[in-house]
Amino acid sequence: MSKIAKINRRDFVKLFGLASSGIMLGCNISSDKKDFIPQVDGTFTPNLFVQIKKDGNIIIIASRSEMGQGIRTSLASAIADELEADWQYITVKQAIGHEKYGNQNTDGSRSVRTRLEPMRKMGAIAKMMLITAAAKKWNIKEIDCKAENHFIINKNTKEKIFFGDLVESAALLKIPSDENINLKKVEDFKFIGKTLKSVDLHDFTHGKAIYGIDVKIPNMKYAAIARCPVAFGSVKKYTKNKAEKVADVTDIFDLERLKPPTGKFFGMFGGVAVIANNTWAAFQGKLALNIEWNNGENESFNTEEFKKILEERVHKKGKLVPGSRGNVNAAFKNAEKIVEATYHVPFLVHAPMEVPNATAYYQKNNIEVWAPVQDPQTARAELAHFFEIPIENITVNVTFLGGGFGRKSKSDFVVEAVAISKKINAPVQVVWTREDDIQHSFYHATSAQYLKGGIDKNGQVTSWLQRVGFPSIVSSFKPISDYASGFELGQGFTSNPYQFHNFRLENVKAEANLRIGWLRSVVHIHSAFGNNCFIDELAFAAKKDPIQFHLELLGKDRIVTGKSKFPYNSARMKKVLKNTATNANWGKKLPENHGLGVAIHYSFYSYVATIVEVSVLHKKVKVENIWTTIDCGLALNKDNIKNQLEGAAIFGMSIALYGKISTKEGAVEQHNFFDYQMTRMKNAPKIHIDILDKMHEPPTGVGEPGVPVIAPAICNAIFNATSTRARSLPLVGFGLV
Repeated sequence: MSKIAKINRRDFVKLFGLASSGIMLGCNISSDKKDFIPQVDGTFTPNLFVQIKKDGNIIIIASRSEMGQGIRTSLASAIADELEADWQYITVKQAIGHEKYGNQNTDGSRSVRTRLEPMRKMGAIAKMMLITAAAKKWNIKEIDCKAENHFIINKNTKEKIFFGDLVESAALLKIPSDENINLKKVEDFKFIGKTLKSVDLHDFTHGKAIYGIDVKIPNMKYAAIARCPVAFGSVKKYTKNKAEKVADVTDIFDLERLKPPTGKFFGMFGGVAVIANNTWAAFQGKLALNIEWNNGENESFNTEEFKKILEERVHKKGKLVPGSRGNVNAAFKNAEKIVEATYHVPFLVHAPMEVPNATAYYQKNNIEVWAPVQDPQTARAELAHFFEIPIENITVNVTFLGGGFGRKSKSDFVVEAVAISKKINAPVQVVWTREDDIQHSFYHATSAQYLKGGIDKNGQVTSWLQRVGFPSIVSSFKPISDYASGFELGQGFTSNPYQFHNFRLENVKAEANLRIGWLRSVVHIHSAFGNNCFIDELAFAAKKDPIQFHLELLGKDRIVTGKSKFPYNSARMKKVLKNTATNANWGKKLPENHGLGVAIHYSFYSYVATIVEVSVLHKKVKVENIWTTIDCGLALNKDNIKNQLEGAAIFGMSIALYGKISTKEGAVEQHNFFDYQMTRMKNAPKIHIDILDKMHEPPTGVGEPGVPVIAPAICNAIFNATSTRARSLPLVGFGLV
């Protein structure tokens, strides 16, 4: 017999912040009916995220995608902590894509920031109901009971009841109202703020973790797609006789491009699909095709020419950006010194270790997908739109992601799989090659920045002018978006942390000739690079130590409030800078040809400072040490944070030393890791991570804030070692050890 627990709409909305966090616990929410959570025999299910079985085992549902950042462990630990569970009984199950779980888009370094408190409430509710069940059994007051290590304990008699033994009686109880939920005090945390091993560690290290590319279903076919080398080009004509002769190739056909509606979704490129009985045959069949392409209007796009165009534009007056203040021109006239510099970042690609892939089965009025996606709800909505299937008939199963970095928040590869499955009337797995991944991605935008600063006779900065130009992410949603949007400029430009009386920011035109997407830390890569390199140049011109110069420009301690519940606190930024300087022993005597460089940045509401030590010999650079300090508020799982900052250091090194996407006649020139390189193990430096303990502050971002500071810190260190400025990435004029 099934049992149900009830929660009315008023308590539901108050308890789980439906308007803000979007988490749903029941189905059929409406103002005139009750909301129900079904109970399965032998299981106590107080909400969508917690299932407690009679044997005491607890299944916790993870609504965010796991791509190596440890989110399944972090969110599970928040629930387990409030529940007072024994960690050995915890198992994590991945949620399908569904709006009932709230926003599932795993990007923006916001999973812990937005989900910690709701998940704690999930655990607290379960604990309260177990306590109520035990109190009824003992015929005592609930206040005389407590939960501890998977038992409910009678405070008076010290009797214990195992969680599993309370499952049946707890399942009959009403869900507590918001007013009665008491969350634990910080000092009582058992898992939160500690170091926990990943719940998936065994599967990761024993080859048992199922990534998208590991999915196998009966009668599945495999597909590879030949796409036009130039973005948004199309097939003119092709011959397939050679491809048809490849063993195990079963079908070849045109795949029409699906164009997204304005302001929504991403669609897919289209091309020629090769269907086979295995992946290798599909790849070989694709290579055997002879295709003549209609390259379209982007055929003339050349990144080197575009770089020159952007640099010319930033040297001319642009659109004034809100937030500018004072009169920079008047300040420049009165300045003792003027410093000017132009910085450039090329197009970048994510290149996650697991290439885009998806398995799909289209059957009549139903679609089921298995894929490594960061945003399963958008994928689901996109499929409903393009294939005109009711969204309730679409299931998106989320696998592990072998890296994501923002690429897998786009669902074009999922749309491809469904389109092919519909065409061949069979389940199919679409797998991209590394070349597909690098040459047909949603790229991190290139940028040019011109900065001009005025310094008075006391070495004080009197004025700051910054012009920026980069193709906007908005162009992927809305055609002809030729200027950076406000939310992009808010990522380190308008939110510049320094105190300048005269500050002017201008935005220049930058068309998008490639698909533009978000890559780990997004526009903060541009802003942190320009801001930190230029601060270093100003410090040198002012004949001041860079650390002290940063501290002076940060100004008096102040808290800047805004619409966010995370106000900027300059004192916290200063503290991470001072801490990093201490850890790196800033000012120490260095070996010959060695240099230290510093960079700081505020992103995703976290404060980060990094110092890098490099050695440069015969124009060859070696990164020796990286010291990073982060203040991310409450540090949910310190092991995860350390891992992510170490990964961010390597990711940032790859951007600084290697990363560059270039085009010729509209086509991306890079192919694989031989010409789009990543930092190799032999080049990895010693990485030192320090996490400031701020347990009483709300948690902020972790996955991305460590990236933006690395490239500028490396460039500043090179200057310290060689007296040569590097203003363009990847490092121009320097080789690598």
